[in-house]
Amino acid sequence: MNELAALQAVRDEIDRIDRELVRALNQRAQCALEIARIKREAGVGGDLYRAEREAQVLRGVREMNTGPLSDDEAARLIREVMSSCLALEQPIKVAYFGPAGTYTHAAARKHFGGAVALQPLATIEEVLRGVATHTADFGVVPIENSYEGSVNQTLDSLRDSPLFICGEVVLEVHHQLLTTLTELAAVRRIYAHPQAFGQCQHWLDAHCPQAERRPATSNAEGALRVLKEPTAAAIAGDVAASIYDLPILARNIEDDPANTTRFLVLGRQPVPPSGADLTSMLFVAPNRAGALHDILRAFADAHISMTRIESRPLRSAKWEYIFFVDIEGHQSDPAVAEALARVAERSSRLRILGSYPRAVL
Repeated sequence: MNELAALQAVRDEIDRIDRELVRALNQRAQCALEIARIKREAGVGGDLYRAEREAQVLRGVREMNTGPLSDDEAARLIREVMSSCLALEQPIKVAYFGPAGTYTHAAARKHFGGAVALQPLATIEEVLRGVATHTADFGVVPIENSYEGSVNQTLDSLRDSPLFICGEVVLEVHHQLLTTLTELAAVRRIYAHPQAFGQCQHWLDAHCPQAERRPATSNAEGALRVLKEPTAAAIAGDVAASIYDLPILARNIEDDPANTTRFLVLGRQPVPPSGADLTSMLFVAPNRAGALHDILRAFADAHISMTRIESRPLRSAKWEYIFFVDIEGHQSDPAVAEALARVAERSSRLRILGSYPRAVL
């Protein structure tokens, strides 16, 4: 067989596989519609998106994948298939901390796929309010960065929110310098969210010491300002560069190449166990010596790993604090439930913010 014949044979095989893929995708979509019909007739039609089920499916994809596609790429493709199938019944409405082009925008797309109805909102508080008032089905907000730490606006907004954390998204963050200018020396002003400035501080000191740094409510909002200021630049991501048609003058300017941001997915209903979960909570420790140690010992005694702890001032009392803690496991797990009962006994306030699947993608 000559080279042209061999090439045609492979192309014919690709065509055959594509036909099988289209057939299989439509079969899957039909199954999704059938599930929606069964749930609707059972009176649970609004519960189409199941965070724990989707996490289990994506983990299964990673486990069965044999390449040459990477595990992440195989899971991403199936994530998009699930998104499209869900949208056949009704697109999920997802509010996020906007405007379009923020990293939260990218996180929402990563978690829910491209077939959702995205709603950019101006503040983190508005995102939570949108979900609580049924304007959106879910909300996505940033919670912490590997370089700059916690997002305090999100922590403070969660204190009295009726919402549940029902998922997490982990996103590698690469900052780009967007501007219509062609030389770094010509940049007179740079716009960015304060956390982005912190993540790029050393690079900016070395390459743009002459530029004034102006805070923006989001990196995407900074990109919008650049459209009106010919001598300005903005720190934002590739999505913002594409949406606002801004050239990238310098790529990957973050000081830490492993720069990563974690986001929370918020909803109105608790999530059942998925098999690999986290539980988030807040509690107030009594103002006495050893109180925090006694509370946290409940997790150590149960051999439960605590993955995160943060504190914020307690608004109702000076120099007292509310603690935000993440642990491994689901609140329905017997060992976790027992430990949480001990925390409730030893703290003056305990609220479970949610148990949810660990990020798969």
